[in-house]
Amino acid sequence: MSTLALEKQPTRHIPDKLSTPAGRILGSWETLLAAVAIAIFISNSLASPHFLDPWNLSDATYNFTEKAMIAFAMTLLIISGEIDLSVAAIIALASTAMGAAAQVGFQTPALVAIGLAVGLLCGAFNGFLVARVGLPSIVVTIGTMSLFRGIAQIVLGDQAYGGYPASFAWFGQGYMSDFSWWPALPGFEVVTFEMVAFVVLAFAFGVLLHRTAFGRRIYAIGNNAFAAQFSGIPVQRTKFLLFLMTGLMSGFAAVCLTSRLGSTRHTIAAGWELEVVTMAVLGGVSILGGSGTMLGVVLAAIVMGLVTFGLGLLNVPGIVMSIFIGLLLILVIALPILIRRIRSKAAA
Repeated sequence: MSTLALEKQPTRHIPDKLSTPAGRILGSWETLLAAVAIAIFISNSLASPHFLDPWNLSDATYNFTEKAMIAFAMTLLIISGEIDLSVAAIIALASTAMGAAAQVGFQTPALVAIGLAVGLLCGAFNGFLVARVGLPSIVVTIGTMSLFRGIAQIVLGDQAYGGYPASFAWFGQGYMSDFSWWPALPGFEVVTFEMVAFVVLAFAFGVLLHRTAFGRRIYAIGNNAFAAQFSGIPVQRTKFLLFLMTGLMSGFAAVCLTSRLGSTRHTIAAGWELEVVTMAVLGGVSILGGSGTMLGVVLAAIVMGLVTFGLGLLNVPGIVMSIFIGLLLILVIALPILIRRIRSKAAA
């Protein structure tokens, strides 16, 4: 075929429905999660007359804030292609260490420091085995999940630690209205410390992931760690730092949870690793790494919190909630795979 004939051939253009900013917003996973959150909020308000009470809504935040703190760090870790299933066990070990310190008279600042330090040490141990030794993260963290909680069980046995200082309760039970500088506006008096921490951490992790060179490194490592290594990105050091962050956030969650409960048992936070991973995956983070947004994880945390709180108001047993979380995790992992297969068949 001549060049002139080729030039006369009509070009085929396949329009992209999501090419406009409005189309991308309306077609995004985050928009769907926001719509689901609004629908669940309306359903809960209709199902229970007590749901819209400001103090009940304040209590509802406890259903997701502590887990979301860990999910923010877990999101970065999963995007990089790794995972940490020991986060709940880190909470148990950190809480045990704080409880043991409280028994010998340590006060609130020291207890908080101990909880954060234990979380950092556990994260460093996981990071060393994965980033330095080169072991698979899922195998390492399954092992440390048993190790950390086993240590807590050996120390505690069937007993529980209590007797924490009165000031320690503020982290898990305190309200920001306790401060004179907090705005004295209607509704603001029910804002908890944990909710403020949730908002601040969500913003900080969002900026870190989406607005810094460190965040771009995480995406590059998750998409192709070998190519990232040859591009000059310190893959091992970055992964080690991500495990440190996850351990630190687990330690902080241990401080808040122990403060809220006022006691420590070796079963504390049992099963939380499943809910934390579900939050990240439901938020649109690929379990294979390389993609995901912090906004999606924030919305997923709110959705899960509203669902569990609504079921609690309806006196739904906890085992039903566990079944729901398990099914939700399977669904959000399987759904993208099924969609890709359907699109592949349609294209073929």
